[in-house]
Amino acid sequence: MNIPTPHIGVSEQGVIAKTVLMPGDPLRAKFIADTFLENPVQFNHVRGMLGFTGTYNGKKISVMGSGMGMPSIGIYSFELFEFYGVENIIRIGSCGAYTDELELYDVILATDAYSESAYAKVQSGSEDDVMLPSPELNEKLEGFAKELEIELHKCRIHSNDVFYNGQEGYFEMVRDKHGCKAVEMESFALFANAKTTGKKAACLLTVSDSLVTHKVTTAEERQNAFTEMMKIALEMAE
Repeated sequence: MNIPTPHIGVSEQGVIAKTVLMPGDPLRAKFIADTFLENPVQFNHVRGMLGFTGTYNGKKISVMGSGMGMPSIGIYSFELFEFYGVENIIRIGSCGAYTDELELYDVILATDAYSESAYAKVQSGSEDDVMLPSPELNEKLEGFAKELEIELHKCRIHSNDVFYNGQEGYFEMVRDKHGCKAVEMESFALFANAKTTGKKAACLLTVSDSLVTHKVTTAEERQNAFTEMMKIALEMAE
């Protein structure tokens, strides 16, 4: 496939940095660019999926939305890895807590992602229901968190295809049977794409709501207030 791709309107190599931070919400990508990046330049607006490249502490980095769900992040992350020379993608997203051990705004570093999704099987023939992040990226992110004195909760996450699940007791079953402490909808596909393309991926999450205590954050808070995980991930600038 030539560039620009159907979903990313960049026709030159080098516009997008080797490391891309990927929130689900494109407005969160804009917030990060406006708040943290020096001299940010917007490189994508196709389908409203905003992407920006700038520098952080003088080092180049990009940030781009992924949209919601595995099909969406599957498209964008694959195109970035395969056609734009991106080496590292760090998802920075929101999640729901499956346990009262996690409070609103806690920051999670995903150790792996369990999913009942068929994404990996259809995409590459993999029968695995657990996908792993890059150990190297996780080690770096953990180190940056320590330097910044930000507490990280390391755990398995559940990447779910269905947001509105009507099955009674379903999240408790996933939690208890598969050891998942939080749920989101993208990382399994991101990790699968990294495995397929020989690239690296990781996932930082901020707890936005709890399926146990039923505490929630607002849409504005999810867009603008998840700054601790952003600061950790921005240290990946090269």
